[in-house]
Amino acid sequence: MARSDNDTWNLATSVGATATMVAAGRARATKDRLIDDPFAEPLVRAVGVDFFTRWAHGEIDTTDVDEPGAPWGMQRMTDLLAARTRYIDTFFAKAQDDPAHIRQIVILASGLDARGYRLPWAPGTIIFEIDQPEVIEFKTATIEALGAAPTAEIRAVSVDLRHDWPAALQQAGFDTGKAAAWAAEGLLGFLPPDAQDRLLDNITALSADGSQLVAEVFMNTGSNQNALNSASRRWRDHGLDIALDDLGFPGERNDVADYLHTLGWQPACTPLNELLAHNGLPQQPDGDDAPFAKNYYCSAVLRKAG
Repeated sequence: MARSDNDTWNLATSVGATATMVAAGRARATKDRLIDDPFAEPLVRAVGVDFFTRWAHGEIDTTDVDEPGAPWGMQRMTDLLAARTRYIDTFFAKAQDDPAHIRQIVILASGLDARGYRLPWAPGTIIFEIDQPEVIEFKTATIEALGAAPTAEIRAVSVDLRHDWPAALQQAGFDTGKAAAWAAEGLLGFLPPDAQDRLLDNITALSADGSQLVAEVFMNTGSNQNALNSASRRWRDHGLDIALDDLGFPGERNDVADYLHTLGWQPACTPLNELLAHNGLPQQPDGDDAPFAKNYYCSAVLRKAG
């Protein structure tokens, strides 16, 4: 079913299920010793989507669910998530060591992200996790049931990003006078074009000089969605009963790096294939019709005039 501006979901339906799919990829990458996220598999298991649970646990073979040579599939996703997780983990580590001494972390649409429990954080770090109330409550309760303690102070900001999240973030104690590190991981491609710009505008308005941002950028969301649609049809043949079709929004959108530059950020871009190659992982097929090869990862530093 096509997306709408006011649609609803949870961790087992529509775009919300992509958070569970991503956690399943992190769990499989952990099992393959590509990353270390011990919370991913328990979270996936708690959501209860059998297909993703079996992938996370290593019970499904790649050849059973992925088309050979296809640009997208469960293994392609797992490889991408291994590289993406390393990249963003490194981003946060460097942000803490930055001369700005960043101690405010904001994870947008945090989903089943467990960085507040698995990464080492400098003393005094506050992690603001923004997502819908049901998602925040589910993740927090599931991880607490494992007996895990956070490695920094975590402040839940239980609000839909379509609502007034900047006000909710400040009510949670976010200080606009201090630099922050922001993460928009796997988010922008699922926003309408105008909502993408509005999100970046809000981040900029809330950010002090020296703040940093990391984002995953989808350059051709139509082709990306077609590849996901094709892959998910085969997954349904193997038991996935969730519709993952048409989760994006049509329309031309501003390039993220260019748009950030106009707002005063200094962006640096890493193409997806460069990131995969750096991590020793198979690259995406290249060419004009390749749906993912033009995607990139962007880190940026804000330099406000004055």
